Amino acid sequence: MMERPGGTALVEESLTEALEFRRAMIRIGEETPGTWWFSVWGPDTPARQGLGDRRDWDLHQADSWHGFSDVEPGFTMLDPIKATVLTPGLDVTGTFGETGIPAAVLTRYLAEHGIVVEKTGLYSFFILFTIGITKGRWNTLISQLQRFKDAYDANLAVQQAMPRFAAAYPGYDGTGLRDLCQGIHDFYRAHDLARLTTDMYTSDLVPQMLPADAWAQLTRGLVDRVPVDGLKDRTTAVLLTPYPPGIPLLVPGERFNEAIASYLRFAEAFNQAYPGLETIIHGAETRTAGGRLRLYVNCLREERC
Repeated sequence: MMERPGGTALVEESLTEALEFRRAMIRIGEETPGTWWFSVWGPDTPARQGLGDRRDWDLHQADSWHGFSDVEPGFTMLDPIKATVLTPGLDVTGTFGETGIPAAVLTRYLAEHGIVVEKTGLYSFFILFTIGITKGRWNTLISQLQRFKDAYDANLAVQQAMPRFAAAYPGYDGTGLRDLCQGIHDFYRAHDLARLTTDMYTSDLVPQMLPADAWAQLTRGLVDRVPVDGLKDRTTAVLLTPYPPGIPLLVPGERFNEAIASYLRFAEAFNQAYPGLETIIHGAETRTAGGRLRLYVNCLREERC
């Protein structure tokens, strides 16, 4: 019998660990009815034993778990080695719950306890099961998720749950972990952030000039530093990339519309309210003026557009 190539064996090992992690997360949720737990984004009934079949991970139009519309049969599948853990508070339709746990708080907690997450979304975080992630490692993650749940349920003070974070940002003194999560969740919900982020990426963009020409104007200093309140209808001189999701929103030479300006106004207000948990926007500059945090973007001078 021919031996499998070493690379294939290593991939199967990573896949096996990723599936075991999914099964463990599902099992914990099933064994603790009547309370909340984290879920893993993916098919509702992944293979319970073995590696299963690649068709288990295909996205189908009729499936409710993925939240996508107009899915072509056989065109898209989920990579089971990449696990996206979902926190309570937002469903795949973009509807906010009454309570929620923004992932930014959870991943800050995990980082303080020795677990660095690959990528963080609004109510999700991403883990790539690369070579070397063993059962011991992902069991450590599950243990920390359980400790976070216990701290959240007890509304443990932020100083106790995340002492280094609390020391760096003393404004959270006296705040409970659940209260912090709920405050951010209410902020997201009040600004309808799921709709806002969808609108800004699906809105019509108006290119004013080629990116290379806009960059040339920037390098010559022919730009204005514009606050978010004045961005609508201005032309960006920089690549603007919010994180999450880490997808470029505007390239040099494109014009700001109201949807994008509204998102930046949200980000400015959020960053002022929750220091240390800021929404990161590459290409925007943060300054403090008169005790207030402000965001600015370099835009082409209007006579040059």
